[in-house]
Formats: sequence, structure tokens, C-alpha cells
Amino acid sequence: MATIIEGSKAPAFKGKDQNGNLVSLAKFKGKKLILFFYPKDNTPGCTAEVCSLRDNYKLLQKNGFELLGVSIDDEKSHQKFITKFDLPFPLLADTDQSVVNAYEVWVEKSMYGRKYMGTARKTFIIDEKGKIAHIIEKVDTKDHAGQILKLVVSL
Repeated sequence: MATIIEGSKAPAFKGKDQNGNLVSLAKFKGKKLILFFYPKDNTPGCTAEVCSLRDNYKLLQKNGFELLGVSIDDEKSHQKFITKFDLPFPLLADTDQSVVNAYEVWVEKSMYGRKYMGTARKTFIIDEKGKIAHIIEKVDTKDHAGQILKLVVSL
């Protein structure tokens, strides 16, 4: 049973971004944050998702949002992904899986009948007070920014 629901306090986290800089939820206090979890750098769905966010980054910022992507890939992988697709926002290297576990997105998955553990594609929109305003369970990878903007225009 999920314990993270809309209206609940966002779980605190700390980790390093693609450049080894420490990033934490506390650093976003007083700001609105789009915290998006994705399975793997340089895969088709993940690339479509980050490119949708990249292409609408200025509009998301205009609406007062910071963005932070999270996957279990390491800093080096994130650096290549950011460079390859010219991403203007940081990616958290959650190699110890502490953040994916805190946000309950480390789940059992299945592909071609084979079960394995992996990161669920999920987005949390966190308000200035550190509360979860929205959770997007079914991410539209090609129009993720549009999906977010439809939800947050009123925030």
C-alpha cells in the first residue's frame, strides 16, 4: 500500500547530481519542484520524456518550477545523457537507490514474462511547503511537460 499520497509531506532526500554536487529536497524549500523518476538514461521512452521537459523548460520555469530528474544511473551516465540531449536541468544519480525507495518507485516489473526490480516512471509535483501537490502515475513520455502544465496552471 502506497504511503505517499497527494497532500502528504514529500520524503526528504539527499544525493549527488551529474556533477557530484549535493542535492537535497531542503535546497528546494520555498520553490515548486517537479521531481521525476525515470528508468534509464538513453532509452527511447526516457529520452522522449526528458526532451519534452527540455523543450518546455522555460515555460515550466515561467510557471515557477524547478526540475530534478532521478534514476539509478551513475554521474557519468547522467553527464553523457545531459550532453547528448542538451538538458538544462540536473539529474540525480541515485546509485544507492535511497531516493527511489523513499518515493516508493523501486518496484517489481515484468518484461517478456521475466520479473525484475526497476524504477517506475512517475512524477511528483511538490509545492513550496514541501507537500506533494500532484502525482503523475501514467507518464505520457512524448508530452510529459503538457501533462504537467495541465495540472499546475492553477497552482
